[in-house]
Order: sequence, then structure tokens, then C-alpha cells
Amino acid sequence: MTTAIATCTAFEGLRRIASGALPDVALAVRALLERGEQAPVLIFDDVTSRAVEFDLRGTPEEILARLATHESGDPSTQAADTTEDDTSPRGRGRPKLGVVAREVTLLPRHWDWLNGQSGGASVALRKLVDAARSASEDKDRKRAVQEAVYRFMTALAGNLPGYEDATRALYADDRSRFEDIVAAWPTDVRDHTLRLAANVFVTLA
Repeated sequence: MTTAIATCTAFEGLRRIASGALPDVALAVRALLERGEQAPVLIFDDVTSRAVEFDLRGTPEEILARLATHESGDPSTQAADTTEDDTSPRGRGRPKLGVVAREVTLLPRHWDWLNGQSGGASVALRKLVDAARSASEDKDRKRAVQEAVYRFMTALAGNLPGYEDATRALYADDRSRFEDIVAAWPTDVRDHTLRLAANVFVTLA
């Protein structure tokens, strides 16, 4: 796991078997598999709906120890995330901002405009990027939660009645239509889908 996962949900076929913190779900899935259940088990990140995989070999203690290692992360990889060498000299008064120097190709008129801005080209570019990020934040958040709903629906509801219509309603921001279709699905799939989708429609409110 490359990013921290707060909670996840496991399904055996269309039945939810566990939801919560990774260790709790991992042990619940292990217990299910030990009973010899045959239905496929899928585990989803509760935020992104991406598949979560556990190494369920060994004792419960060994499983939990491996999860703890993943969650804490590897200090050697954390050290590699720095964007500026700690030993590099800095000019007087120059704050360490984690600045990364990269080539930017612009037309002469662009450079002329940037160089005429207060603080120079670098400061102006940072302000432009920050403004663009702020303007697209809501749109990006909406797209992310829609993709989470779609990812879960595709994995578990792709063969259920109304799946394609529900997908269209999701991306058309038609909450009423979406909820009407999903209401006919198996209880656990319905409830999880609606919980995810609530984040979409709250974002749109």
C-alpha cells in the first residue's frame, strides 16, 4: 500500500462482511476464508473504492504486524521525498520552501509579462498555479468522488439491473433517478453505493 487507508469495506460476493479499520477487516476476511467460503472476496478503500489487498498468511499476530509496518511507512522512502538538499547553501534571507527548479518553455511575450510582475517570473507563476488550483478544486473533488462510486459499482453492480442507467444518472447529477435505480439492488451493495454517492451530491450542493 503506497498511501494511508483509513478504513475499508470487504464484500463476499454481494454481501458485506466487514467494514472499518484495516486490521479489523483483514482478520474478518481471514476468518471467512478459513471457514472455506467460496464466493469471491473484494475489499475496497472507503474513500477511493480502489481494491485493497492483504497478505493473510501466518497467524493473526503476523498479519497485524505486517499491516502496522505498511501503515507506519518506510523511513528510507520518506527521506527521499525531500525536494531540496539539506546541505545545499542558501542565500541570505532565502527561506527553504522546498522549491524545485525545472525548465519552463514560454514565448517571449510570456516572459516579458512575467518579468514585469511584482516579485518576478517565479512568484508570478506560483500565484497563477495556486489560483488555477483553487478554481478547479471543487470540480476535482466532484470528479474524484464520482470515480469512487463508479469504481465500486463497476466491481459489484455491473451485472445488476439498471447499472448503466445508474451510471448515467451519477454523471448527470440526477440524484433522484440514481437513488431510485440503486434502491432495487441487494441491500449491502445498495447501502454502500448510496453512502459513497452521498459524497458526490453533497459536493454538488
